[in-house]
Amino acid sequence: MAKRGKKYLESKKAYDSTKEYELEEALKIVEQSAKAKFDETVELHLKLGVDSRHADQQVRGTIILPHGTGKSQKILAFVKEDRIDEAIEAGADYAGGAELAEKIQKENWLDFDVVIATPDMMATVGKVARILGPQGLMPNPKTGTVTMDVKQAIEEVKAGKVEYRTDKANLIHVPTGKVSFGNEKLAENIRALLTAVVKDKPAAAKGRYIRSVTVTSTMGPGVKLSPQRVMDLVER
Repeated sequence: MAKRGKKYLESKKAYDSTKEYELEEALKIVEQSAKAKFDETVELHLKLGVDSRHADQQVRGTIILPHGTGKSQKILAFVKEDRIDEAIEAGADYAGGAELAEKIQKENWLDFDVVIATPDMMATVGKVARILGPQGLMPNPKTGTVTMDVKQAIEEVKAGKVEYRTDKANLIHVPTGKVSFGNEKLAENIRALLTAVVKDKPAAAKGRYIRSVTVTSTMGPGVKLSPQRVMDLVER
């Protein structure tokens, strides 16, 4: 087990880690615990009552957070040569085709956060699927990252679009902004995310859907929220 730093241990002593808090109260604790010299990211971690081994119980989607994530996303766009300028003008950091796939293959180049591709480039993208897949970077029509409307896809990412998906442990981990946003904006982002996840509840999921909720900053300890009270925050 990794040894925790002094600031982390001090922050954990400042609140009851076994208690479940209201969202506003939890965010105050997170803000007070964020003692790093950089603007820490505030993350939401959800444990869902699904079995993601079954395709009909996987939860996956995207949402544009009302106040964005506070992070500048580097975008790689796989497009035909005649659309490279369009992608760059829309805000892509890199745009191209086979030469970019080759760079990923030969150099294990991954200096980007999001990959967008037009459908006619998926054969090229497929050549580096084994590299992009494990990093969560493989473009997918379900998340709007495989599309002919490259401009819109890029603009949505730049506006604060995030993807959420269950992992093998039925957990979802999503950045919801920066500590500097303040509690009101963070709470609005979190409510929007929770609403999207609840609306995506699979029909096959049985029993309690939201099992546990934790909010944390990059370097700070996790603060638990009441799953029942979380459901009250969801926009119906």
